[in-house]
Amino acid sequence: MNEIKNECDIIIFGGHGDLSFRKLMPALYHLSNEGYLHEQSRIVTATRDPMSLEEHRTLVRSKLKEFLPDSVFDEEQVKHFEKQLHVVIIDFKSDESYRSLKALLDLFPQRERVNYLSTAPDFFGPICKSLSQFGLITPQSRVVLEKPIGHDLHSSRVINLEVLNYFDESQIYRIDHYLGKDTVQNIMALRFSNRFFMPLWNANHIDHIQITVAESVGVEGRWGYYDHYGAMRDMVQNHLMQLLCLVAMEPPCSLDADSVRDEKVKVLRSLRMMTPADIAEKSVRAQYTKGASNGEPVPGYREGEGMAESNTETFAALRVDIDNWRWNGVPFYLRSGKRMRKRNSEIVIYFKKIPHSIFANLGKRISENKLVISLQPKESIQLQLMNKVPGLSEQMRLQPVELELNTPLTKEHKPDAYERLLLDVIRANPTLFMRLDEVEAAWKWVDVILKGWAEDIVPMKSYSAGTDGPSAAVQLIARDGRSWHDE
Repeated sequence: MNEIKNECDIIIFGGHGDLSFRKLMPALYHLSNEGYLHEQSRIVTATRDPMSLEEHRTLVRSKLKEFLPDSVFDEEQVKHFEKQLHVVIIDFKSDESYRSLKALLDLFPQRERVNYLSTAPDFFGPICKSLSQFGLITPQSRVVLEKPIGHDLHSSRVINLEVLNYFDESQIYRIDHYLGKDTVQNIMALRFSNRFFMPLWNANHIDHIQITVAESVGVEGRWGYYDHYGAMRDMVQNHLMQLLCLVAMEPPCSLDADSVRDEKVKVLRSLRMMTPADIAEKSVRAQYTKGASNGEPVPGYREGEGMAESNTETFAALRVDIDNWRWNGVPFYLRSGKRMRKRNSEIVIYFKKIPHSIFANLGKRISENKLVISLQPKESIQLQLMNKVPGLSEQMRLQPVELELNTPLTKEHKPDAYERLLLDVIRANPTLFMRLDEVEAAWKWVDVILKGWAEDIVPMKSYSAGTDGPSAAVQLIARDGRSWHDE
């Protein structure tokens, strides 16, 4: 068993929502089973649904059964986990309803407290205010904020300032689950622990970098939510920006949280601001129309309830330039969309071509070396190199081969991103969480593009569901003589 240093109370606001049942409860179940969560720690669900403790535990059990693989759902472990579950009924708009939470938490006033706000961001400020009014925020308290934090820089500042009225910045954990993936964290390990990568990771040797986060699912029943945000706010401003930072940042002086985040902020502040002409040339927005997914017909985005006149993008593609010494002249191509041909998240680093080839190779082009970091659906890292084709042919022929850099899994269960991030919150380690200046720097850059789109500098394109996106995204990268990795 792993060493457990602290008892803590984990309070999940909105604990009967999809995120809690699909991700948070399974993650806490695994942390408890593997000894990372003290057996005296309590997991308190704050919900508006009237429910007894027994009904709550039965509901959590049914959801664990639904979302956990059969191979890791264990009846005895679930029974042990259930003992840690508690429930309180809270109306987030009514201060008086917090008395039941206060009575529960005051039983152990010295415990560390993790307040996980799995709610709409409009509730972040009111929840923190109520916690403060009832004396439930201690120096050992922490608060986790789920994205999206705001709709633009101004609304983000309003929400963050509300929370900062009651929690110090050091107590606030703004979560991006992509940063909890092992392969994402491995980017720093690859870059900063391998001598042969370090001198190559710059404009002298890298031609360009692609970052793709594609989803095969559509908006489904979330039209009302999604139409308020779109692909740029929902994915690019946070997930893709964070991946870009990890790839592009300078070596931190240590793995101390602020050292890492200082370097990420420098990247965001080095992003070249787009002019109206840049927005027109270097950005693409599009909506999916009806098509097919997994062999089944699916409706278009505007066929959703109330979406007939929607001007919200479900796909975004950008060329991003970083104005610093390391990356001058190296374009970063970003794209993200829903209802794409396949679910796929990856970072592809293309190295420059060799200056001169001595191999005829039967007239075939010699491929560039590239490092492919896959995040989903399967996490993997592959380095593509050129190698001689075995045999006795008169001319030496070459072929690309892939060097697998994956770490073999030694146990059946591979930790989910939320397990890593929840454990870091419990351990009070904010390294993988976004600091306020990171959030604001990303919004500042993205807002310029969103303003240009609102002024229709870039016309809305379309793409059929189940494809790789609009042709305009192909043209975006083709203008520079390049192509997307999957083409």
